[in-house]
Amino acid sequence: MAVALRKISPWRFVRAVQVAHIPTLKLHMTGSMMGATVEQFNHAKSQMGTLKEDPGNEAKLKIYALFKQATQGPCNTPKPGMLDFVGKAKWDAWKSLGSVSQEDARQQYVDLIDSLLAAEGPAVAAQPTGSAATFETLLVSTEDNITTICLNRPQKKNAITVEMYNEVIKALEQAGKDDSVITVITGSGDFYCSGNDLTNFTKIPEGGIEQMAKNAGELLREFVKAFIDFPKPLIAVINGPAVGVSVTLLGLFEIVYATERATFHTPFSQLGQSPEGCSSYTFPKIMGNAKASEMLLFNKKLTAVQACAQGLVTEVFPDSSFQTEVATRLKAYAKLPRNSLALSKQLIRGTEKERLHTVNDQEVERLVERWLSDECMQAIMSFFQAKAKL
Repeated sequence: MAVALRKISPWRFVRAVQVAHIPTLKLHMTGSMMGATVEQFNHAKSQMGTLKEDPGNEAKLKIYALFKQATQGPCNTPKPGMLDFVGKAKWDAWKSLGSVSQEDARQQYVDLIDSLLAAEGPAVAAQPTGSAATFETLLVSTEDNITTICLNRPQKKNAITVEMYNEVIKALEQAGKDDSVITVITGSGDFYCSGNDLTNFTKIPEGGIEQMAKNAGELLREFVKAFIDFPKPLIAVINGPAVGVSVTLLGLFEIVYATERATFHTPFSQLGQSPEGCSSYTFPKIMGNAKASEMLLFNKKLTAVQACAQGLVTEVFPDSSFQTEVATRLKAYAKLPRNSLALSKQLIRGTEKERLHTVNDQEVERLVERWLSDECMQAIMSFFQAKAKL
């Protein structure tokens, strides 16, 4: 979870990130009956590079699909493998356009780019409407009885923003109620997750630093609670390095698969903080007090093989065959009776659920104290000063 700073101007900690919202995008024909010309299409393509803000996953998938349809026609490539989440999302978006003509696709592409440019104008953009679930920081899909939640900020090593915290809570709530048998969490790009995005708390709320710490604590509490209470088998597919809260939560998963190049790091004391994700309880239970202390107190980074030997990881796979081998396991699990799996998990988790909620509350309370401490603030400032010198 992110740290809060007291008596330190936010700009000295890390530059704030502005997040822009764009209206819900509707693709329709607004140009001539003949569609946009090739010149108009090329102009829109060049204008896309002038966008100041990231338009979000939904818009980027539509841009990609319309571009492919306009330049190549209907989707004619094989569907990517089930663990190629980004590739599959792009393929699905292109495939969904069906037999839309290249001329119509060009027009829709031009209309979409025009709407994105207009949304960056001086007027305040409207919030998306409607009840359909949309995610800006995740790729969420359900296929073959498997719901996959993919952390999708690869350019930031899937660092968790406030928005991503809230979206993961929402995605887990939906996955718990859908018809899938198992739920998988993984990351896009080379990282599984680099932990907390420290820009989360560069804007001081009206209530000051104390209010910021309180808000952060409540968000963390609800985030971890969503994992504790999740009713179905939860499987982590660790596709690269994992840091911080993405590691501490692993004790709440039923299965953890990792590629051989994954690492596991919890540098809490280095940053003047303390463990979360119920790891102060689950890690000693999984690997023993001595090994847990090496990670949670003394910041030891584990390789995938070490994490497997200590019981944190179920199995490690060669990076070259990671996707194929894990996909085979997941497909087999997804064929098992859904209710039987869920009820069995309830029996296993039910014996300690109350304990886990108590631990979560205790960890959050301690973290809020740490975020407001001078020791934590100095550790964080030293971290960023050292990073700036690299």
